[in-house]
Amino acid sequence: MPFTGNATCNVFKLGLINGQFNFDGTQSYKIALYNNSATLNAQTTAYTTNGEITGSGYVAGGSLLTPTEGIADGVAYVTFANVTWSGAFTVRGALIYQVSGGAAVCVLDFGSDKVSQNTFTVEFPVAGATTGLIRLS
Repeated sequence: MPFTGNATCNVFKLGLINGQFNFDGTQSYKIALYNNSATLNAQTTAYTTNGEITGSGYVAGGSLLTPTEGIADGVAYVTFANVTWSGAFTVRGALIYQVSGGAAVCVLDFGSDKVSQNTFTVEFPVAGATTGLIRLS
């Protein structure tokens, strides 16, 4: 089944418990863009090229992310700097994944196809206990 909504991947949840993931700059993360033929959800375990978009201005595997992490009011959070691509393509959603090994972190479902004529930007929420993309309390 195609995208079923935003999801924190189960492999990421377990990986947090066993120390596989951190956002302190020692590990790298990417965001890859997908069309509606992709099947991405909480059970996604790793980066895949199935359903990944193609087009001028987009390179397979996506773009590197710059994380911001912190803790406030007992909530640990992480979010990322916005990412922009130049080019024309249609996008339904994205996958954030760990570069080393390709382990999935989360799926972003844009809700419908988004069409880019010149530039496409994924805007992330600001860093904070109530706004970070990923929050643990």
